[in-house]
Amino acid sequence: MKIMLDAGHGYNTPGKRTPDGMPEYQFNRAVAAYAKKALESYQNTTVYFAHDDSRDVPLKERTDKANNLKVDVYVAIHANAYGSTWNNANGIETYVYPTKPKEASELAQKIQRNLVISTGLTDRGVKTADFHVLRETHMTAVLAECGFMTNRNEATLLQSETYRKTCAEAIVKALADQYKLKLKPKTDTNIPSPNTSILPSPLSNAKGLYKVQVGAFNDRKNAEALINELKKHGFSPFIYFE
Repeated sequence: MKIMLDAGHGYNTPGKRTPDGMPEYQFNRAVAAYAKKALESYQNTTVYFAHDDSRDVPLKERTDKANNLKVDVYVAIHANAYGSTWNNANGIETYVYPTKPKEASELAQKIQRNLVISTGLTDRGVKTADFHVLRETHMTAVLAECGFMTNRNEATLLQSETYRKTCAEAIVKALADQYKLKLKPKTDTNIPSPNTSILPSPLSNAKGLYKVQVGAFNDRKNAEALINELKKHGFSPFIYFE
């Protein structure tokens, strides 16, 4: 599964900022970064960026990259605006191209629903638009507007790392649901419970003791920490100092 995330615009794109100066790209790229990290925990999933921190990548270059890589889905991440001064426009909306397949609409609906539920902001619905990144991509493509930069309350949210993570998680959840993505198995680092069936039988005629050591530390605190962990798993350890 190949996924392209597109953080809209760039740091220095004219006009694309809150009235008090935060570049829209600052929000967009953060959400994309959080989403990429989360998506990398799924099996058989490769994530690409259409954007670049060093410049405002032209729209054609973004869609050409997606088409050349033959990605399966393209998600553009934006913050909305109504004019350039503070006003009351608010909420979440997600866009698809008018003639894109049913799959794009389904994904957009899931992203929209997750964003609204997760953020608690107004549901402005899924809409259609003739945006370049929706029109010129050869795969399922959606564009999410995650709040208004020109609304004081939402602008504050857009500058919050917690809100950015929330938006990323909502988008990732929708992608995982739409494409039935499966998480990679976690590596089991737990200490196994004692299994008496594999322990050697004691030798009745043996003299002395057979000892098993699982750690050696200069700091007693480290030894005590291991003792506590072993006790959780049914062992009866003790500390011996020499």
